[in-house]
Amino acid sequence: MPTHTTERCSFAGIVPLEAVLFDIDGTLCDSDPIHYFAFREMLQEIGYNNGVPITEEFFVKHISGRHNDDIAHFLFPDWDYQKAMKFMDDKEAMFRRIAAEKLKPVNGLHNLCKWIMDRGLKRAAVTNAPRANAELMISILGLSDFFDALVVGSECERAKPFPDPYLKGLKELGASSNHTFIFEDSASGIKAGVAAGMPVVGITTRNPEELLMEAGATFLIKDFEDPKLWMALEEEEKATTVAVKV
Repeated sequence: MPTHTTERCSFAGIVPLEAVLFDIDGTLCDSDPIHYFAFREMLQEIGYNNGVPITEEFFVKHISGRHNDDIAHFLFPDWDYQKAMKFMDDKEAMFRRIAAEKLKPVNGLHNLCKWIMDRGLKRAAVTNAPRANAELMISILGLSDFFDALVVGSECERAKPFPDPYLKGLKELGASSNHTFIFEDSASGIKAGVAAGMPVVGITTRNPEELLMEAGATFLIKDFEDPKLWMALEEEEKATTVAVKV
């Protein structure tokens, strides 16, 4: 993956590191293909777009990373709220059925989690997914005991791309934005993190690199095994050691 000239692969500005915040869908796990399949099948079933299946490009542009209320309003502007949300609830149920069998972690996730735990860093999952989805995914990934907090966008005053969920995550952890960074895979989530005053590492599981950089990502990684990430973490550790000695 090419390094963008606007990238600065460093956490030096947040030394000493205190907390790490994670999005869930597309960040902890590559769940977008499951969401795409569920939306495509259910939308085709009701004759959306004259029965022509939605494309992955349509999914990335209009659905991925957005809150269900916003998605429903975009897809069904003429439907009443209850009908639209019933569709979304049914879609989420379909997602959970498939995820229970198909969901896999992003490469390197568990090694990164061990690194975070070994250093005693605080950690929270911050998501626009419904709570039932979020809890299921965290459980499937074996991370139920890893996170100190779970923040759900629909339970905040405003969901991503507004900063509210990430600000709530900081508050629940008792952490400072000056010593925290975020992992995100969507433009919506990156915008939320940047608006909350934290550097955001963009993960290119599905979304275009340009879209993530335009949203304000500090730098991009392919997955949690990416050498750029570990170089940045090593640099942060060295800077923290120097700061402590001083």
